[in-house]
Amino acid sequence: MQIHSDLTKRAVVDTNGLDWVPSPMAGVERRMLERDGGEVARATSLVRYAPGSAFSAHAHDLGEEFLVLDGVFSDESGDFPAGMYVRNPPGSSHVPSSAPGAVILVKLRQMEPYDDTFVRINTGDDTGWQDGRPGEKLLPLFVRPAEEVVMLDWDAGTSFADTVLTGGAEYFVVSGSFSDDAGTYPAGTWLRLPPGSRQKITTATGARVWRKTGHLA
Repeated sequence: MQIHSDLTKRAVVDTNGLDWVPSPMAGVERRMLERDGGEVARATSLVRYAPGSAFSAHAHDLGEEFLVLDGVFSDESGDFPAGMYVRNPPGSSHVPSSAPGAVILVKLRQMEPYDDTFVRINTGDDTGWQDGRPGEKLLPLFVRPAEEVVMLDWDAGTSFADTVLTGGAEYFVVSGSFSDDAGTYPAGTWLRLPPGSRQKITTATGARVWRKTGHLA
């Protein structure tokens, strides 16, 4: 299966308009944003766990990262409420579940084989947030020379200078909305821009955005 699998092309998806597709496990459904492969695939998806559902034990050959958007997601390492950002590196494994139900943004098989870093960050905790550009707060989630993942808060009425995205960029709008020359992206939008893209961002409403840069070079 191939969905937005050409990483050299811009892709934008308003996830609110997608159907939930059943997974192989009862009570677990997906909205597929990008995918290259079958059931084992490089993939970016929204995954919804019904209350009391679970997925069978599985390993992450090329890693997994996710952001909990709603509810509480759990595995044997802990319970992760909305706002938690988690990275499980290549070679890790777990048995995911959710007692109350959960929705997560998850990326599979997109890490370097040598990445051995586990990350657990609560983006709802004010600790760690920093001043960025005027009108911006940022929380670093994972920073390496070829990959940077941050959570961003933008004030209403903020605009930023035109920027060249040398290594590409990927966004998920958690709340609010923002715009660039190509469109406006409300909450629930996933956006991917290929390396070399130019972007000038404005936000009338303010926004909270998950962003990854550099990884598409």
